[in-house]
Amino acid sequence: MGRLTDKFTLITGGTSGIGLATAQEFIAEGAQVAVTGRNPETLAEAQRLLGDKAWVIATDAGNVQAQKALAETIATRWPRLDAVFINAGDVSHGPLDTWDEAMWDRLMQTNLKGPFFLFQALLPLLHNPSSVILCGSVSAHIGLPGSSAYAASKAGLLSLARTLSGEFLSRGIRVNGLSPGPVATPAFNKLGLSGEAQQELLKEITQLVPIRRMGTPTELAKAALYLASDESTYTVGTELLVDGGTGNL
Repeated sequence: MGRLTDKFTLITGGTSGIGLATAQEFIAEGAQVAVTGRNPETLAEAQRLLGDKAWVIATDAGNVQAQKALAETIATRWPRLDAVFINAGDVSHGPLDTWDEAMWDRLMQTNLKGPFFLFQALLPLLHNPSSVILCGSVSAHIGLPGSSAYAASKAGLLSLARTLSGEFLSRGIRVNGLSPGPVATPAFNKLGLSGEAQQELLKEITQLVPIRRMGTPTELAKAALYLASDESTYTVGTELLVDGGTGNL
């Protein structure tokens, strides 16, 4: 029997990178899995890779009404949710003087506002017991130049993991943060850099990691699996750093 047998699970931003790897781990452990994304190409590719073992849903993680619609859609097919991994995120970085209000709003809507209202919308579906995992970032702990808005959004999300865990403890809903360090994912392709510039950036980022390599999506997926499973029933309102030592060494 798998570690998630008979569990209904939702992974936002589940069509590539950490989210996709987590979906694959969850499926391998017996879960019913729904993943979300908004890029038609990655949605189609996720459906191809995951097959009929996953429910692939198109939605915008930064739109409040879309969060309500997502909850309503899930309720049409599933009786409950046992685990939710809120993983969708905007990874935009840049020096302070390059940001404008529209860029700030777009990032915060995806990384903080959307997750807040998705949690609210999913409340009627969340089982007792259930696990909600919020994807933070080691950036919330380090002063990485160019990460000001991104790090602030992730710090806010990690704060929600603590406060909402306290708020819903009596309902059996465990909330925890999962914070990756630098991970080799397709997200780096969204930065708009040339191939050479991107490779230079990856080299610089790797130097921040004490073990001198970037993490893999599967390493983060296995941590998400632990938090989603019954193995973590005593893990509540905390943050699991999976970062190669970046935030502590």
